[in-house]
Amino acid sequence: MRNAIVVFTKVPKAGETKTRLTTDRGGILSPEEAMAFYEGCLLDVINVCIEANCGDIRVCYNHDGDREYLEKLLSRVCDRAQIKEVYPDKGGNFDQCMQYAADYILKNGAVDRLAESVIIVGGDLPSLQPVIIQDAVCKLELLAASENGRKIAKKLANVPQELGAALVEGACQEGGFSVVGFTCTTPFDFNRVFYNNDGVTALDMLVAKAQQQDIPFGIVEAASDVDIPVDLASMIPVVKALELAARSDKSIRVPANTLGILRELGLESSTAIPHR
Repeated sequence: MRNAIVVFTKVPKAGETKTRLTTDRGGILSPEEAMAFYEGCLLDVINVCIEANCGDIRVCYNHDGDREYLEKLLSRVCDRAQIKEVYPDKGGNFDQCMQYAADYILKNGAVDRLAESVIIVGGDLPSLQPVIIQDAVCKLELLAASENGRKIAKKLANVPQELGAALVEGACQEGGFSVVGFTCTTPFDFNRVFYNNDGVTALDMLVAKAQQQDIPFGIVEAASDVDIPVDLASMIPVVKALELAARSDKSIRVPANTLGILRELGLESSTAIPHR
């Protein structure tokens, strides 16, 4: 089964990237620092996807983003040649942009599809590891080959009948998810996943859609994103722990770009001292 790994991102831009980390929004970073931090995260995520080596890597960016600037940033990844394509979304809300990122690859199973399955990851996951991506692809393939997966699959003219439906996710904090993958035969869409008027979390909506369609569902290790100051504070000890653990475990990919920015900015996490 051909698989695509899509890194879903905004092109970093001061004042528009990770604004909830900035002092203007109650955070601790300047707009330029928030931009630099996100650039470090994005480079590390792409390097993880390259090292995972389990699908064609593509980058989907916001349609009004600066493509030239993005290309300069991508020149800093560990192997730029491994990025097969960079393409813009078509705008709209987050659900619509995410849907386009997947549809561009799967094309509803049309003969010109770029892959039979897609794994979409966010660009702000500094603790993401290759094993998580590999596990997502492995579980997707196993579920798609299951009897129930074949039973639930959409019947598409140009797709082998043995390719079943499957959906996998990796959670993040606050009821969200940071990794999601599915096959072109899966009866799933992103409508109302991120934007709904019922107060349903993105992960709950994802699970509900899988339940409603009886889609075989898998879960992989969580990888936290970084949106607000508490996320940043929680992330710093994690990436430092990964750096130390990598001395003994060669399967760990150190988020070197993120760590470099944290050290350049002099950022450390702390906890409140308990009252005696």
